[in-house]
Amino acid sequence: MSKTIKIILVDDEILFRKGISFLLSREKNIDIIFEAADGEELIDFLQNNRNNHPDIIIMDLKMPGINGVEATKIIHAEFPKLKIIALTSYNSKSFVANMIDVGAVSYLIKNATPLELITTINEVALKGFYYTDDVMKIIQDDVLTSKKTKSIFDNNFLTTREMDVLKLICSQKSTIEIAEDLFISPRTVEGHRNNLLLKTESRNIAGLVVYAVQNEIMVFDL
Repeated sequence: MSKTIKIILVDDEILFRKGISFLLSREKNIDIIFEAADGEELIDFLQNNRNNHPDIIIMDLKMPGINGVEATKIIHAEFPKLKIIALTSYNSKSFVANMIDVGAVSYLIKNATPLELITTINEVALKGFYYTDDVMKIIQDDVLTSKKTKSIFDNNFLTTREMDVLKLICSQKSTIEIAEDLFISPRTVEGHRNNLLLKTESRNIAGLVVYAVQNEIMVFDL
């Protein structure tokens, strides 16, 4: 049996939030543990229920008080292991790039299909992030048109195996899939991934993708 994915929904539009809650409650592997109308309510829950944190937070952007962008920044700093999926009406490149930059591991528009939402949740739970081709292109364009660059590494900065793992991560492969491709154990893959996070100073798997694009390790032909 697959592991239950614990979810928090954050959206000030009650009807929309309840609709998403109803949709997801029909999935056997998804458990909605809390709903919040804004970032302040969400952060208050997380701070006062440290033994009952979600695996994934599904976050709207525009909300009263602490909006989705600010809430993501705060959560990423205080609770870095929590994964945030942006689910919003805004589909402009600037909104997407900003949310990815502050720590969102996936970005969905509210006109997405139920299947797209459920797929995204499952992929994020399995791999740590999930970007559509459109979002990948925005990440690449944002890097190329901005001055967001980390130090380029010398030839010995990443080992050959770490480079192999990084490329497969960017191909959105799971730990088990990477292990099978490279004929190594999942634990070894996790070790390489942790080394990559430390060496590149990335906060999460999504950060590794951005790093790979910045340093032209991966160029997505989209």
